[in-house]
Amino acid sequence: MRFSATPLAGAWLVALEPHADLRGFFARTWCAREFEAHGLDTRVAQCSLSHNRRRGTLRGMHWQAAPYEETKVVRCVRGALHDVIIDLRPASPTYTHHFAVELSAENRLALYVPAGFAHGFQTLADDTEVLYQISQFYLPEAGRGARWNDPAFRIAWPIADPILSERDRTYPDFVPERPA
Repeated sequence: MRFSATPLAGAWLVALEPHADLRGFFARTWCAREFEAHGLDTRVAQCSLSHNRRRGTLRGMHWQAAPYEETKVVRCVRGALHDVIIDLRPASPTYTHHFAVELSAENRLALYVPAGFAHGFQTLADDTEVLYQISQFYLPEAGRGARWNDPAFRIAWPIADPILSERDRTYPDFVPERPA
């Protein structure tokens, strides 16, 4: 695997290194030793799959509150999506900054999302599937969210009229914290 740092400290893009022959290719998608060598969290408590029927579906922006923060490795296994993360660590120099990248079945990139980040995506194709490796067990009462179009983040989503859940549509404005 090849690891490339993003502009947000602790967040990484992970590319495959396929070994190809006339049959196709074989590539590792996960190696705890390689992630650990980059100083990354290697715990995996859950894996989840999100199927999204229609292009323009938007899920986010979600995170788990302390002490249940999740590290995630996000990969698109079918279709394509515009993936977005927001640094919500108040002591971070990139606090409230976001990073966006296209993940697709074709480019086979994964995004390593550190604990303390919000995550969301918008599908760019019908029948898009997203695979998550998650470091913590999901705890509904620790779930938090920010509205997809919150002016605090200025995210430029590629599809103007997204398909949203009522919950994602009605999150309140984000109120930034500052370290004491």
